[in-house]
Amino acid sequence: MSRQEEIRAELFEHTLNGHAPEVKALTEEALTLGMDPMDILFKALIPSLEEVGRRFEKGDFFVPEMLIAARAMQGALVILRPLIAETGAKPVGRYVIGTVKGDIHDIGKNLCVIMLEGAGFEVFDLGVNTPPEKFVEAVQKHEPDVVGFSAFLTTTMPMFKANIEALTKAGLRDKVHIAVGGAPVTVEYAKHVGADSYAPDASMATRMAKQLVGDRSESSQGAQALEQAVMKIDETLRKG
Repeated sequence: MSRQEEIRAELFEHTLNGHAPEVKALTEEALTLGMDPMDILFKALIPSLEEVGRRFEKGDFFVPEMLIAARAMQGALVILRPLIAETGAKPVGRYVIGTVKGDIHDIGKNLCVIMLEGAGFEVFDLGVNTPPEKFVEAVQKHEPDVVGFSAFLTTTMPMFKANIEALTKAGLRDKVHIAVGGAPVTVEYAKHVGADSYAPDASMATRMAKQLVGDRSESSQGAQALEQAVMKIDETLRKG
């Protein structure tokens, strides 16, 4: 086995187990050896993310395990993202996300951000305690495919409707898909406030976003490669 093959295998295992320092060191070593950033992403990191999602949906992994694995992958993405951008690879889609006004919980949102980026999306994270006007401004500026609202408290869930009304008033409602999620949120509540979709967790949010933009991705080599990788994730999750 060559050192490059060893690095791919080690990246897979260390990402799966959430060993961030090892993932970062292996990514840097891989680049020093001249490995292609896309190779690192598609042959090691994304397959590991795929396994994380599969184990989560089967009940073998829970949010803590998923979070540390995603954070480990994020360390590699920070290094790889600018290098991949230089190759001309385009994102599969754009996603604006934030925790709603009055709510400062961000673990679920942050996990979504990492998994969406790992799946090839360009993500604009607005942080926590995000007022409606900030969502409006972000949608106007970035023209995303999806805008995601996160709420952890029942007292902040009504901000979903306020955000949607603000987007409607700005003439943007029909130009973006609205997704909602958070611990107390249900599919019934999502329908009640007028959202387009509801995701109970980061794994599902990523799959739903990919399905939404699948027919609209740029037909560049980079986008096609990203699509193929994420389609593989979807297929494996369905089989799991």
